[in-house]
Amino acid sequence: MKKSYEIDMCSGPVFGKILRFSVPLILSGVLQLLFNAADIIVVGRFTGSDALAAVGSTSALINLLVNLFIGVSVGANVMVARYYGSGSEKEVFQTVHTAVLTALVGGCFMIFAGILAARPVLELMGTPDDVLPQAVLYMRIYFIGMPAFMVYNFGAAILRAIGDTKRPLYFLSAAGVINVLLNLLLVIIFHMGVEGVAIATVVSQVISAVLVVFCLSRSDGIYRLELHKLHIHKDKLVAMLKIGLPAGFQGMVFNISNVLIQSSVNSFGSLAMAGNTAASNIEGFVYISLNSIYQTALSFTSQNIGARQFKRVDRVLTVCILIVTVLGTGLGVGAYLLGDVLLHIYSSDPQVIAYGVSRLAVISVPYALCGIMDVLAGSLRGMGCSITPMVTSLTGACLLRVLWIFTVFKIYHSLFTIYISYPVSWALVILMNVVSYVVIRKRRFGPPRGIRI
Repeated sequence: MKKSYEIDMCSGPVFGKILRFSVPLILSGVLQLLFNAADIIVVGRFTGSDALAAVGSTSALINLLVNLFIGVSVGANVMVARYYGSGSEKEVFQTVHTAVLTALVGGCFMIFAGILAARPVLELMGTPDDVLPQAVLYMRIYFIGMPAFMVYNFGAAILRAIGDTKRPLYFLSAAGVINVLLNLLLVIIFHMGVEGVAIATVVSQVISAVLVVFCLSRSDGIYRLELHKLHIHKDKLVAMLKIGLPAGFQGMVFNISNVLIQSSVNSFGSLAMAGNTAASNIEGFVYISLNSIYQTALSFTSQNIGARQFKRVDRVLTVCILIVTVLGTGLGVGAYLLGDVLLHIYSSDPQVIAYGVSRLAVISVPYALCGIMDVLAGSLRGMGCSITPMVTSLTGACLLRVLWIFTVFKIYHSLFTIYISYPVSWALVILMNVVSYVVIRKRRFGPPRGIRI
């Protein structure tokens, strides 16, 4: 019998179960984003636009460095879900312990990578001199919390694999409240600026990691974590890496293109950087909601492949695309219409707000395209095919954006030219992923049925 926090993904109506799974996941993602939003809002309102630009200018670089390991957590999610769906107790146990130890080792490695890379890479990105010292400080403190960050994300991936999205929400709620309180204390009372918000973020990450480890250790299911039995099982690590490394590599290259775009935005000065940072943070709430549907497609597809319920895979994709289209359109357009009000939360500078609104108009409104692109990739990865969505994304999005910066942007040097490359690349990747899904689905499991996009 399934526990109250688990969801049977392999039988019964699909739509209701996808909503039950995805709503706590959306809320969890929003809370996780609030960590960074609290940093940006507090420094923007109480320290100044330079500090706001400093924190925002590190986002693309931080994502670049952590995405490889986050990709491996996707591999852990797929493998645990597949073994769980097929009822393979030993394989679930070995995958869980391999995943948690991989997270710890990867997090320790990232401490050194982040600290060493901070200044030289931020300089390569053209970070202005008035922003650079604070950006370096924020990034170096942030990376001290990488082991906790990795453990939480791998642990949450394991829980999602068995249908549990509620407890990660509870953990992030507790950590998020502490993060906000510490931000207010360290920045407003102790005037610590970017140093204060970075310390608050690290503390909140440690809390969420401790809670997820405690949860897995106290579980009575087949995914129970026993810390003294942590071990790298070679076959399970290889299986996770086969799925996770392409996803992580895709995330890294995506962020290389984002770093290049951030460098292009930097050329317009610190006010444009601050406006871009604030708008990007607002878009992050839209993205994280849509990415939750991607993770839903990933987990549901993986379990149903493990249970050999191939027809349900098509129904899962159909429902997820439907949800992400409605959600993406509503949130994306809403973010633009409320842009002026929302941007005032981050800054009172009218120029910063004007720059932010201009970004929301071009990127936020068509954001549903990004969601559809990711859901298709999630279904492909859930089927065990990770190379294809990596290739389509790198070709259709990353390569296009890089070429765009060196060609179209060189001719039409404006922020609009930079921003329009996003929806154009999303549309191209959607077309490529639809073709890939139909071909791979037919080759591996027979002709797809019930796809109504």
